[in-house]
Amino acid sequence: MTGHDDHGDDFSAWMGDIPTGAAHRTEDEWTVIAGYLRHAANKLGPALPLCLPGEPDECGRTAHQHVLAWAAAVKAAAQRIIEQSAPTPANAAYTAGPLYQRRLAELRARDAAALPAQQTARR
Repeated sequence: MTGHDDHGDDFSAWMGDIPTGAAHRTEDEWTVIAGYLRHAANKLGPALPLCLPGEPDECGRTAHQHVLAWAAAVKAAAQRIIEQSAPTPANAAYTAGPLYQRRLAELRARDAAALPAQQTARR
């Protein structure tokens, strides 16, 4: 199996239902997100296959599984860009470490702030 075919099948949780900690989305919503991730990954690295449900090379995995696998492809491609672009290994480590963690914390804070509004809208 080559890297672009890797859907993370070695992770046993694929076989069950979506874990309770995962965002709850419809299959159509997961498909849209998977498409965005594939587009991003294809811009940054080797092309990913057209294997979502209903596509020419459909592989039998859910759109949710593709979201996780292709998010990993984007993250790996971004890491490789950091490694290739940083003037020094120390700069790459800073960018991939503390700077990345700050950006991630900002995204998590934004999501946490949006959660009460989403819960109120459902009532």
